[in-house]
Amino acid sequence: MAPSWFELLAWVALGLGFASALVIAADIVVLGNRQHMAIMDVAFPLTALYLGPIALWAYFARGRRMSRKRMHMHGAQMNKGARDSWWQVSLSDTHCGAGCALGDIGGEWIVWATGWTIASTALGPEYLLDLPLAWAFGILFQYFAIAPARGQLGRLAPLGDAIKSDTLSVLSFEVGLFGWMAFAEYAIWESPPPIDSSSHWFLMQIGMILGFATSWPVNRWLLRHGIKEPMATV
Repeated sequence: MAPSWFELLAWVALGLGFASALVIAADIVVLGNRQHMAIMDVAFPLTALYLGPIALWAYFARGRRMSRKRMHMHGAQMNKGARDSWWQVSLSDTHCGAGCALGDIGGEWIVWATGWTIASTALGPEYLLDLPLAWAFGILFQYFAIAPARGQLGRLAPLGDAIKSDTLSVLSFEVGLFGWMAFAEYAIWESPPPIDSSSHWFLMQIGMILGFATSWPVNRWLLRHGIKEPMATV
């Protein structure tokens, strides 16, 4: 089990993540700063759950400018900019990571609810369930980034492109997350924190940050080689 100081640190980190996500969600929903690309209304708050204040800074520094309201106020025009700019790559990583995070969170709670274990540990079931869910949500998020931009929402053609462009990105995100969780499970404590503990979710939060880092260069490569489409931004 995790020591008390780690539990306290976990609550602080998780609290910062939730607070950051709520601030962004409130700015989008309550203050009406809906994103030009609707999927980012969901992606930005989800990213804040694990990146916390970093995501909050990025949203108010750049992401908020992409809202329909702000663009109308300032007469801004959307453009796709340099494929490998830090912001373009980070945007690509954000909606990929948001889909992964949603799948991973759902998978963890399903494993907890079912009590599924392999060799007396939940790590194997977490991998087996989290990966397909993360892939499915990651592809779904990519689809809703591609299809509306092409005017092909509801059609199957963008789905194939989403699978082609985001599968490697999702896998690279999960490598960072899964690698960290395996290390945390076997190298930090003899008895890992249970799924319903703050310590477990703090470890997941760290893993998702590492996943964002491991998928960032992959997203840059995908954008540079035209495999992944750049997102419209300002």
